[in-house]
Amino acid sequence: MKLKVMLSIQHIIGYLFLVGLLPAHAAVHQHRFVIKEAPHSKLCSSKNILTVNGQFPGPVLYANTGDTLVVNVQNDGSQNITIHWHGVKQPRYPWSDGPEFVTQCPIRPGTNFSQEISLSDEEGTLWWHAHSDWSRATVHGALVIRPANKTNYPFPTPAGEVPLILGEWWKSDVQAIVNEFVASGGDANNSDAFLINGQPGDLYPCSRNDTFKLTVEKGKTYMLRMVNAVMNNIMFFSIANHQLTIVGTDGAYVKPFKTNYIAISPGQTMDVLLEANQNLDNYYMAARAYNSLNGIAFDNTTTTAIIQYRGNYTPSALILPNLPNFNDTNASFNFTRTFKSLANKQHPVDVPLNITTNLLFTFSMNTLPCQNESCGGPNGDRFAASVNNISFVLPRIDILGAYYKNVKGVYRDEFPSFPPFNFNFTGDSLPVELQRPDQRTQVHVLEYGTNVEIVLQGTSLLGGIDHPIHLHGYSFYVVGSGLGNFDRDKDPLNYNLVDPPLQNTIAIVRNGWATIRFKADNPGVWFMHCHFDRHVNWGMEMAFIVKDGTGSQQKLLPPPPDMPKC
Repeated sequence: MKLKVMLSIQHIIGYLFLVGLLPAHAAVHQHRFVIKEAPHSKLCSSKNILTVNGQFPGPVLYANTGDTLVVNVQNDGSQNITIHWHGVKQPRYPWSDGPEFVTQCPIRPGTNFSQEISLSDEEGTLWWHAHSDWSRATVHGALVIRPANKTNYPFPTPAGEVPLILGEWWKSDVQAIVNEFVASGGDANNSDAFLINGQPGDLYPCSRNDTFKLTVEKGKTYMLRMVNAVMNNIMFFSIANHQLTIVGTDGAYVKPFKTNYIAISPGQTMDVLLEANQNLDNYYMAARAYNSLNGIAFDNTTTTAIIQYRGNYTPSALILPNLPNFNDTNASFNFTRTFKSLANKQHPVDVPLNITTNLLFTFSMNTLPCQNESCGGPNGDRFAASVNNISFVLPRIDILGAYYKNVKGVYRDEFPSFPPFNFNFTGDSLPVELQRPDQRTQVHVLEYGTNVEIVLQGTSLLGGIDHPIHLHGYSFYVVGSGLGNFDRDKDPLNYNLVDPPLQNTIAIVRNGWATIRFKADNPGVWFMHCHFDRHVNWGMEMAFIVKDGTGSQQKLLPPPPDMPKC
């Protein structure tokens, strides 16, 4: 089996050189992911979970800007799986992007797929995770992209770099939880614990001995490479008695700024400098959920880890850091609005100015009727969610393959540029009729090279909630955001077109909006969705088709020979 896998990887690398995807000087990193069940114990009990190579969280992968990774994924588990490389643009090669039935059919049990991950200008912390149902709850890990050879960080090199992954844990089987809430039409059961690097921390039962500990030396600076792998919550994070300096997010640098806390969305990554400048002692780091909608049940527990200074001392009693209140919308929103790109000679910005495609997408919570009003949603209905009133229905073969092979009947290219109904998106007491979405498989087609602006508008249907929106295949500039309804006449006057942050995931504040811009120069099929996984289950997702350009380097590359079969 090992020889067969090695020959397969060599075949894939040869194929990539043949189609011109790998430059001759590119460094190629080879990895093997074995998807398998493995026993793990937390909260006084044990269960089998789906893992990569038996690890939870999964392995950290390292590369440099411009490198290529070839990852052979062998599915020895009992369920279908795909792997997404979150934040990697995959230029002209969406075949390895990963979302199930969007860019590929799943890797079935007993089969394998060699994924090629081409890094372009990404630099910083990204991550990888499963992209089929809720498998990413346990199948995920960090992707660390360091500066290319002969280049440096835009800040003094830290003494150490530490991946810090926020996750969560259910005592029950995660797939059983998904099956139950999908069948009932209600909401999913809350998790039993949040995690820091796979451990709940000493505030939970049976967890003290396994609490994650980070040893530091006074006077040195460390980089925390943070990932929010939590399924359905924006998280607040802080370290007792220490300020943090944010230097990057989503694989791009930002102007450094100091803060006492972090608000990080599911799917988002951050590069954070920690100065070990306090007295020799132990200090808590802690994270807990932000929840903006009163009356909605959520996991209100706090996960902890420990910073321990190296030296001889008697540790004081640990004190939790000050975290914002769980419902502090201003704390989350204001933190998110603080990011600005470096915008210097070494790290310039290229904000599209002459917009040729204007879009406005509404993101709404909805309901669908249920027979005999017997479902677990409001008024016996079934929960749903939508973009521009379309609740997305995944097809049974992948959209990318259908587009490439011109297979008819899989999707329709009629996704609307604007919401079908113009109403007071964030008003009170909206008509019940607005809660009913259409269920369709529709995509929006973009011509190659168009400069795109999308206003991402939250709505107050069912009360409204924050939505962390992730776009595959692109990073985008967040040029503006606000509360309430977007005002086409006034709000663009306050856009930041000088140094907006470059991100791949942006949280729309509850009943508010954010505006993003990007150039459609990466041909293929690219998914956009809320990164709250229950909202994905309910249909808050859509896909773009970016057409080929005219040049030889502007066209979608052919699929690899081992694409999974439907």
